[in-house]
Amino acid sequence: MFKLLRNQKVRNALLQALYVGALGALVLAGTLIARQNLAAQGITSGFDFLFKSTGWDLGFSLLPASANDPYWWYFLIGILNTLFLGSFGLALATLVGMIVGLAQTSANDLAKLLGRTYVDVFRNIPLILQVFFWYALITHLPTPRNAHEAWGFLLSSRGLYVPAPNVGGLALLAASLGVVAAIVLPIWLGRTSLLSRPLDQRFSVQLAAVAAALACAALFLFAGRLPDSPLLDLPSLQGLNLRGGLRIPPEFAALVVAIAIYGGSYIGEIVRGGFKAVGKGQVEAASSLGLTPWQVFTLVRLPLALRAMLPILANQYVWLMKATTMGIAVGFTDFFMITALTINHSGQTLEAIGILMAGFLIINLSLAALFNRINKAIALKGNQLRG
Repeated sequence: MFKLLRNQKVRNALLQALYVGALGALVLAGTLIARQNLAAQGITSGFDFLFKSTGWDLGFSLLPASANDPYWWYFLIGILNTLFLGSFGLALATLVGMIVGLAQTSANDLAKLLGRTYVDVFRNIPLILQVFFWYALITHLPTPRNAHEAWGFLLSSRGLYVPAPNVGGLALLAASLGVVAAIVLPIWLGRTSLLSRPLDQRFSVQLAAVAAALACAALFLFAGRLPDSPLLDLPSLQGLNLRGGLRIPPEFAALVVAIAIYGGSYIGEIVRGGFKAVGKGQVEAASSLGLTPWQVFTLVRLPLALRAMLPILANQYVWLMKATTMGIAVGFTDFFMITALTINHSGQTLEAIGILMAGFLIINLSLAALFNRINKAIALKGNQLRG
C-alpha cells in the first residue's frame, strides 16, 4: 500500500477520485435536503406537471395556444418565441454593426466621428434602459384612430400592422423557403466547383436560379391562398381598433430595436477591429494588380476581415441570444417569462429552472458549434493576416 502511495500517478488518481466523490456527495446531499424541504411544504417534485393544463393565456405566440394547453406546449412556444426574437435581433444588430464598423474604418472624418460617437453612446447605456426607452416611445405613438399609414403599413401605440398573405401555414413556409433559396443559390453557384463554367461566366446561371426559386415561391403562394379571400390581407381601422394584416406587438418591436442598437455598437467595434487586422501589404498588393477599390474590398479586405471577426462575433451572438431574457421586463412571452409564469402557477421551481437552463444551453451551444464549424471551414493555414 505504501509503495503504491509513493507513486505520483497513483496519488493523483486517488486525489481526483476523492474530489469527484466529495462533489458527488455534496450534490446528492443537496438533492435529498431539497426533496425533504419540498415534501415538508407539500410540494411534489417531478415533471408530471408538464402534462397538466396551464390555465392562462399567452400574449404572443407563433403557434396556436389556449389556456387548456399543457405546460410542455407552452415551453415549446417560449423557445420558438425566443428564437424568433433572437433571429431578428441578431440580423439587425449585424446590419447596424457592419454600417458602424465600416464608418469607423472609412477615410471620411465625419463618418469616423459618427461611428465613434454611436459606439460610445449606445455601448455605455444598459440594455434594459434602452428596452424601457423604446417600449415607452412605441406605446406613446398615436392611437389606432390616428395611426400613421404608408404603403399599407399602419403604425400606432398598439404596434405595427403590416400586410399579410392569406395563405395556409404550409404554403407560406414553402414560399419562405423559396425566397431563402433565391438568396442562397446564387451565392453557392458563384463559388462551387461542381460547375464547369468559369467563375466570371456564371451570371446567367445564377439569374436563372433566382428566377426559378422566386417562381416556385409565387406558385406556392397562389396555390395555398385561402378560398374566397384576396392574396393580401391589408390592415384597416374597424371601429376603435385596427384589424387585418399581421400585428407586430410593441413588446417585440421594442426588444428587437434595443438589441439591434445595443448589439450593433459592440459588433461595430468587432468589425472595426477585423478590418484593422488586415495587413496594408495585402491591400497594396491587390491594388498593384490593377483591382478596383470595390474588388479590393470584396475580394481581399472583407474575406480576411471576416476570418478575424468570426470567433469574436460568435461570442457576441451567444451573449445577445441570452439578452432576449430582457423580454420579461416589458411583458414579452419568451422562454424566460414562460418559465417565471410556470413557477408562479405550478410551484415547480427547480424543475422549471432546470428546463430553462437546459433550453438555453442547447440554444447557445448549438449556435457556438455552428460558428465554430464555419470558422474551421474558412480558416487559412498559417498567418493569413500578416501585412
